[in-house]
Amino acid sequence: MENTRKENKMGVMPINRLLISMSLPMMISMLVQALYNIVDSIFVSQINEYALRSVSLAFPIQTLMIAVSVGTAVGVNAFLSRTLGEKDFDKANTIAANGIFIEAVSYVVFALIGIFVSRPFFASQTEIAEVREYGVAYLTICCVAGLGIFMQTIFERLLQSTGKTLYAMVTQGAGAVINLILDPILIFGYFGMPRMGVAGAAVATVAGQIVAAAMAILFNLKFNKELHITFKGFRPSGHLIAQIYKVGIPSIVMQAIGSVMTYGMNLILGAFGAAQTVFGVYFKLQSFIFMPIFGLNNGMVPIIAYNYGAGSRERVVKTMKSSIRYAVGIMLAGLVIMELFPARLIGLFNATPELLVIGVPALRTICLSFCFAGYCIVVGSVFQALGNGVYSMIVSIARQLCVLLPVAYLLSLSGNVNLIWWAFPIAELMSLGMTTLFLVKINKDIIRHIGTGD
Repeated sequence: MENTRKENKMGVMPINRLLISMSLPMMISMLVQALYNIVDSIFVSQINEYALRSVSLAFPIQTLMIAVSVGTAVGVNAFLSRTLGEKDFDKANTIAANGIFIEAVSYVVFALIGIFVSRPFFASQTEIAEVREYGVAYLTICCVAGLGIFMQTIFERLLQSTGKTLYAMVTQGAGAVINLILDPILIFGYFGMPRMGVAGAAVATVAGQIVAAAMAILFNLKFNKELHITFKGFRPSGHLIAQIYKVGIPSIVMQAIGSVMTYGMNLILGAFGAAQTVFGVYFKLQSFIFMPIFGLNNGMVPIIAYNYGAGSRERVVKTMKSSIRYAVGIMLAGLVIMELFPARLIGLFNATPELLVIGVPALRTICLSFCFAGYCIVVGSVFQALGNGVYSMIVSIARQLCVLLPVAYLLSLSGNVNLIWWAFPIAELMSLGMTTLFLVKINKDIIRHIGTGD
């Protein structure tokens, strides 16, 4: 057993090289995802500002779709990997089939949301008829034709659960490229295609997801020999589904919190003209900075978890410190860019004068939270790697729902939209304090005892 541990690169490779080798592919993949989200909005902004606003207002439900699909798949991945480690291949196949089934059921739920909820959802956020019509068309297509995102997510996680991460990266990249190619063609009606406007952006999005899903299914059938997925005689297993959601629900909740926060902020900003659009633009831009951090986390977590199990406190601490340094460096670079070039960044989205007037101070204020965000995100993932994910959830709920939204609402009562953006750095300061307190506690309870036998 000891020799096996020594042969595993997570136990012997120099930390910085190990961290980069495991994180870089995922960082690149997530950067591609962020890029196509930004480009998607840039194309939509060429229609008009209301079209861009409608896509921004659709973001909470799209985020919720991703939260449910990814959270469910995380539960499947964890349960499946453990079962494969136990060499129980029949059970693993059954888990995979149940995972695919509940992803399909989730799609049906969101298809119904698209049909029946889209219009009241937009009506609750804006009184502008043009924004509503654009938004209803966009969100209905994304939900009703959204089977691709659920199937893409689960089949990519099946590949990851057996170590075939390269194939998952290929499917993600292919989906993003298809989306980028189809966006201008369908939005503006190039090459003889009908000019579909905002609806074209939605069709391009779901087409990319469907292509990625088809590739992920093909890769599983062709290359994933550890799993033999069949639905012959299939019946859903309540026990297995409960085990999947035991891990999946906390992940869903963590991601869904952001959806609730975004919806709440859109309600608060509704009385301030183009402020909703500015908020949507900010989210697209910040994803390009935050996505590499999430990729870094995906590489960091297994390293910390492995060395925690191996009893190597020194490697756990060194991995955590290196990850924090990289994350803070990336966030500070993002801070500098947003402080120096806010007008140019907003200008990418065909900005009106009103959008610039509101957007420039917004970006410069919100990005002050970047000073602390890199540290908080990495340490939150350390909690998860050490088996204390509830700490991350508490901090996330407190930051977004208990501080950010109430402070933003109170500042909105001033009637000055520029004050509302200060809710972000204020909430991040609170997150810094809570995260540090939990880190002190987890260091006392767990980290300092690693390898001591206590």
